[in-house]
Amino acid sequence: MLQINKIRENKDAYIQALNKRGFDATEVFDKALQLDQDRRATQTRLDELLAQSNTFSKEIGMLFKNGEVQKANLLKEKTGQLKEQSKELQEKLNTLVEELQQVLYTIPNIPNKLVPAGTDENDNEVVFKEGEIPTLFEGALPHWELAKKYDLINFELGVKITGAGFPVYKGKGARLQRALIAYFLDKNTQAGYTEYQVPHLVNEASGFGTGQLPDKEGQMYHVTGDNLYLIPTAEVPVTNLFRGDLLMHNDLPVTCTGYTPCFRREAGSYGAHVRGLNRLHQFDKVEIVRIEHPENSYKALDQMVEHVKEILRELKLPFRILRLCGGDLGFTSALTYDFEVFSTAQDRWLEISSVSNFETFQANRLKLRFKDSNGKNKLAHTLNGSSLALPRVLAGILENYQTPTGIKIPEVLVPYCGFNTID
Repeated sequence: MLQINKIRENKDAYIQALNKRGFDATEVFDKALQLDQDRRATQTRLDELLAQSNTFSKEIGMLFKNGEVQKANLLKEKTGQLKEQSKELQEKLNTLVEELQQVLYTIPNIPNKLVPAGTDENDNEVVFKEGEIPTLFEGALPHWELAKKYDLINFELGVKITGAGFPVYKGKGARLQRALIAYFLDKNTQAGYTEYQVPHLVNEASGFGTGQLPDKEGQMYHVTGDNLYLIPTAEVPVTNLFRGDLLMHNDLPVTCTGYTPCFRREAGSYGAHVRGLNRLHQFDKVEIVRIEHPENSYKALDQMVEHVKEILRELKLPFRILRLCGGDLGFTSALTYDFEVFSTAQDRWLEISSVSNFETFQANRLKLRFKDSNGKNKLAHTLNGSSLALPRVLAGILENYQTPTGIKIPEVLVPYCGFNTID
């Protein structure tokens, strides 16, 4: 969430920056600034009345002490009137604060200057590419056919139990899935991230804290009886571990990792681009989260990008990195890099990770601050990244490592899964 004082100080620059997203902030900024002006005026008037009421209370005590009962009673009557006015002003103030909060919730984050202008994924910039795309043999299959051929994943059983988008992993498919999770977590903890196991449901405050609510409310599964939400990513519970905290500057950076299943109610569509593991309602993901000093957050973002690069290099998957344009940038992000692996059998790139810096946007919602070396409280910067999302990584491995006689296992995963081929 943007800070209202920053909007006041940088209104024109923010409007121009948000144009990169195709978001015209003029009207909403004017509304927010007017609400804030009314809020501040109401707060000033309320403070004046409370101060006057306190003065009268002291005078009343002196008057009673001096036996001036009539004057004391007159002041008591005035004090009662002031209290009634103060109550009305407090209610008005509460309403203005809530209205301002709701308006600010609708405004996306300010894009970093590195974010290219653009309207959709076609305008994203390829900033890095590595790995040789393998040439597959004639008759090579997409992963959903491989999963069926080698009895690794049963999509029909998932439909039977729950519905489309909830696959059942079986045998070596389940073991390979578990191996990837363990490998990703080990890579992250070896890089200094502390592992957490967190709840898979969160309350409304957590959803608002990281920006899933109200922006992505329709994409989240809602447990209405308890007003809880199934998490769309571990970013939500892990980042909310620090909601409301005041850290010391020497506590930073805070680095976390965690594995969770993820749940997303995405709009249904059909075709090869969403078949098999390409788009799911439930999938596994290992996440990394960082809380950083504002001066270090973009260096940390680069480190996260390099970390994901190293994992993909060890898996020996061809990949590329995109810098997302304004029109494709997530609501809460200031700058995002997407990683994609190439699926040779599908002849297309598959997104497998997003690494983002949110600057103070989430921290302001979370009231997540740190005390700097001068003793001043400041908002921290938050960052997160997929390290990694499993479905499309698994799809890339099955497709790119297939041979006429079976599927090879990336060498780095063999110690984790206990076999080197699927046949």
